[in-house]
Amino acid sequence: MKSIVKNSVVRFCAAVLRLLVLTFTFPLTLTFTASAPAADTPRLPAWRERMAPLVPLTYLARHTGTATPLTIDGRLDDPAWAAAPWTADFVDIEGSLKPKPRFRTRAKILWDDTYLYIAAELTEPHLWAKLTQHDAVIFQDPDFEVFLDPDGDTHAYYEFELNALNTGWDLFLPKPYMDGAKADNAWAIPGLKSAVHLRGTLNDPSDTDTGWTLEIAFPWTAFAPPGPLAVSAPRAPAEGTQWRLNFSRVEWQVTTPAGRYEKIPQTPEDNWVWSPQGVIDLHRPEMWGLVQFTRRPAPAPVAITPVPGLAARTTALDFYYAQLDHHRTHRRWATTFAELNWAAPSPPAAAPIFTPTADATGYTFAVPFTDEIGRRAWTIRQDRRLSLETRP
Repeated sequence: MKSIVKNSVVRFCAAVLRLLVLTFTFPLTLTFTASAPAADTPRLPAWRERMAPLVPLTYLARHTGTATPLTIDGRLDDPAWAAAPWTADFVDIEGSLKPKPRFRTRAKILWDDTYLYIAAELTEPHLWAKLTQHDAVIFQDPDFEVFLDPDGDTHAYYEFELNALNTGWDLFLPKPYMDGAKADNAWAIPGLKSAVHLRGTLNDPSDTDTGWTLEIAFPWTAFAPPGPLAVSAPRAPAEGTQWRLNFSRVEWQVTTPAGRYEKIPQTPEDNWVWSPQGVIDLHRPEMWGLVQFTRRPAPAPVAITPVPGLAARTTALDFYYAQLDHHRTHRRWATTFAELNWAAPSPPAAAPIFTPTADATGYTFAVPFTDEIGRRAWTIRQDRRLSLETRP
């Protein structure tokens, strides 16, 4: 979990250090000007220029075809995995703005009536991990991360991180950090299974390793929000169900003083993902990949259903990011289009409906569209909850 705060602090400290060096090196009077917001801060230009142009990747997840659960040992040698395709190789979280990752990462997805299965293969010449305590901040080691939003509304989503010691961190988020949420670290995944298989020796710099593979089995019953958000016990998805999902890998550059792995000081981690976000923040669920579930066995062709009203969805998100910019400047939400001074990049097919709350502490914004199902709308709120609604 790499929040906005962490990246912002790193950048701020680096900027202060550079300023101090200049101050003590040159006998000049310097004027400090605040730098532009980083890419992972809520800005409309970042959305329009880096996020909106990206097309989230898709994956067709097939049923294992059996009632017998897979053996979770991290080796990926169960015959069911052979028929499951690999995802595209992971890329930098910012996409084409950054170089291709140094090491290859890819994943697979399967499911049965009890579990959602994730497998991954991580090329790694230097296997190391230190954290052994469950729910430690696992991304301080090299790790693999899974993000899942079952209903795709950007709220009530799940995160799981795993290192090469098979130490895990599971947490629930009622909404993204940027919208004022706090992670529920007390939430746990009952019945979770995970395992890793090392292709090399852990914490031994004297040799060159190949990498590691992992398997995770999430029980469907785990995907029930805790506390007041709890719903009826989840079950395996129906044919054609789609989830928003993403994978991430954190990689650190290391050196080997005194015969042990140590991070290179003042060198930020690499963030490599399956479906790029455009900015350095995995907690943008609207940008995650799209996974569709099917019981049809391979190689039977199954078309992945396109996102309905995609242009309307994009317009709703554009308005959300415009409101965030307004709130950053004025500490309140705009209550009229004129006040916001916003226009959609592409005119929507139907006029959007903007409804501020009576006390101006929030809003709803709906973008209607019509498709083969009928009249519908993508609706977003000030807290980023994004929903597809049927209209009369």
